[in-house]
Amino acid sequence: MAVSTPRSAAAASFLERRESERALHFVKYQGLGNDFIMVRVDNRDSSVPKVTPEEAAKLCDRNFGIGADGVIFIMPGSNGADYTMRIFNSDGSEPEMCGNGVRCFARFIAELENLQGTHSFTIHTGAGLIIPEIQSDGQVKVDMGEPILSGPDIPTKLLATKNKAVVQAELDVEGRTWHVTCVSMGNPHCVTFGAKDLKVLQVDDLKLSEIGPKFEHHEMFPARTNTEFVQVLSRSHLKMRVWERGAGATLACGTGACAVVVAAVLEGRAERKCVVDLPGGPLKIEWREDDNHVYMTGPAEAVFYGSVAH
Repeated sequence: MAVSTPRSAAAASFLERRESERALHFVKYQGLGNDFIMVRVDNRDSSVPKVTPEEAAKLCDRNFGIGADGVIFIMPGSNGADYTMRIFNSDGSEPEMCGNGVRCFARFIAELENLQGTHSFTIHTGAGLIIPEIQSDGQVKVDMGEPILSGPDIPTKLLATKNKAVVQAELDVEGRTWHVTCVSMGNPHCVTFGAKDLKVLQVDDLKLSEIGPKFEHHEMFPARTNTEFVQVLSRSHLKMRVWERGAGATLACGTGACAVVVAAVLEGRAERKCVVDLPGGPLKIEWREDDNHVYMTGPAEAVFYGSVAH
């Protein structure tokens, strides 16, 4: 059963613990099934994660560790932000940021600070400043900033096709030509609504474990890429599956859902405000025309508290 704020007695007891040399205390959170090990840094006086990337990969192992898509750390605020977020993927790599992780991070902060009601704060990430707001119903709305559309800044080696953006470009993946639109939400995304020989993409029929790595490691993406396969249900309702860079097939990807709506708008397939269905559940995404920012709203909740030998 999930734990929610305000604090339960168990949560309050856990949050009063301090790290020892041999035990690492953690809270596991999930956002639409995208799960993370949240690690508290006592006194928030350190900019160094509590575990190494190699140790993080072991913790994320679902057979020999705790099991998660990543390990997230609260760090001291920098560049004027209230907090700094760092994350290691399940393969030990460090992405710029994570949309579902940011929502979990926000709920974790609310629990640490015993915040009640609606609150917002600023988080410094590798993708820049992110501003989450905890809603009265427990959902978290996040200002994800402006999408990056310039190919070299995403980065991708694919040439621009529309106003310096890579929109419906052709990408050859082992003999099959896919139409892709590239977007960065601080981390790179390759969004496809289908291939040349596949007019309507049925995302449930994809063998994601086979096709996903071929996109992730394609030579056109020098920093690798996250890949979203999208089915249009209506102009305000999209369905996607995702292969995440460094984590593989996951139940949800917040930055990916944001990239999908941006790509759908650029391709003329959808409106600027959409519900995006992911395997773990729906996210509400809006790409506002007035400020060019993308806003994501969705759930995040604590799953359990624990300690692991360290």
